[in-house]
Amino acid sequence: MEHVVIVGGGFGGLQVAKRLAKAPVRITLVDRLNHHLFQPLLYQVAMAGLSPSDIAVPIRAALHRQRNVRVILDEAVGVDLARREVELRIAGRLRYDKLVLAAGAGTNYFGHPEWSKWAVGLKDLDEAVEIRRRVLLAFEAAEREPDPEKRKALLRFVVIGGGPTGVELAGSLAELARFALSRDFQTIHPEDAEVTLLEAGPRLLAPFDPKLSASAARQLEELGVTVRTGCLVRQIDDEGVRVAGPDGTETTLRGSTVIWAAGVRARPLSRTLGVELDRGGRVIVGSDGSIPGHPEVFVIGDMAHQVGPDGKPLPGLAPVAIQQGRNVAANILRDIEGKPRVPFRYVDKGMMATIGRSRAVAQTGRLRISGLLAWFAWIVVHLWFLVGFRNRLLVFYNWAYNYLTYKRGARLITGRRLEPGVPRQVVEPSEVERAARERLPPQQQRAPDPVHA
Repeated sequence: MEHVVIVGGGFGGLQVAKRLAKAPVRITLVDRLNHHLFQPLLYQVAMAGLSPSDIAVPIRAALHRQRNVRVILDEAVGVDLARREVELRIAGRLRYDKLVLAAGAGTNYFGHPEWSKWAVGLKDLDEAVEIRRRVLLAFEAAEREPDPEKRKALLRFVVIGGGPTGVELAGSLAELARFALSRDFQTIHPEDAEVTLLEAGPRLLAPFDPKLSASAARQLEELGVTVRTGCLVRQIDDEGVRVAGPDGTETTLRGSTVIWAAGVRARPLSRTLGVELDRGGRVIVGSDGSIPGHPEVFVIGDMAHQVGPDGKPLPGLAPVAIQQGRNVAANILRDIEGKPRVPFRYVDKGMMATIGRSRAVAQTGRLRISGLLAWFAWIVVHLWFLVGFRNRLLVFYNWAYNYLTYKRGARLITGRRLEPGVPRQVVEPSEVERAARERLPPQQQRAPDPVHA
């Protein structure tokens, strides 16, 4: 019986596992987190609209009825294509007959990793909760600040990146200040908060129709967001963000809280393959999603550079990963049955981005809509793709509550108390494992057992 190893429990990886539920294969799914995350709604956790558990479901719970799947909580740090082995950070090496890499992407600071100290990205729940904490702490610090100028500075927020994530963050942050927090403070007026959205390109939402980009900018400005396009970030530090405008003139935006939504890069795992990568670290794959020269290894989702019908790389969207996962599962089954593989054909069902309450833009085929109708369409689509009935019910309830009351029920400052600008500290799994072993008596200390196929 063939052993299929899936690295990553996101949209693509989970789809492969589910599609192989009745296949004559053994499946091992490896993920460094124990939950499947609905990333399109991460910004709502960051902006206190939803709780983390509303948009995440344990991977084991999602696959609990599937008897041919084993789930391992670990991080894949390397792949040996010649030996057909995946190296895990804690559990050793894992052999495979078929390998599906769907580990996703991380934040891309374009050669400036030091900026992460002041500008948090938005790729997982930890970062979403950290953004929420920094935003809410900024309002709390302003409430106790006696100096009017310093108080004003604390209420300046800068969002970098004019893609869907940046647009959604900026709009939601403006709504949080204008509506949810407007009556919660005595000294300050949260609705006076200044939100600036920076985009290096000539317009927001570059993949969208230009008319929808212009509509998104207008809707953001109606919420009080300052939109600046053609601005390149030169420096981020504790003083703020230094940007160069379209004419090359440099200015410094002194914001208390900076959020980075400007780019993504494939996980470092892709660099261990020794194959051709694109500028974003994504693996260039063939029409069936496999690595050239290694038909047993598939790469999907944000890790894959796969060309669409228009000759351009497919975007890093959930529908792309889901469809790629289905295609890979089908080709694994066809390999078992001795049938030729089928190439991947992406069916573009459109794109959408929400800007705020009753504000959104959406396009599919020749249809272009914005405003309330696009917002309703956005709600329906996102509820449909959420994993689990409980999550759909909770998210729908929270959205209805937020809409009717103008309030947000997840305004909690949790974890370590940090002032804005202080980064979180990450403990690697290897450090956790080492610390656990060091607490054992000497005779019980040993290296972790390898995982055998």
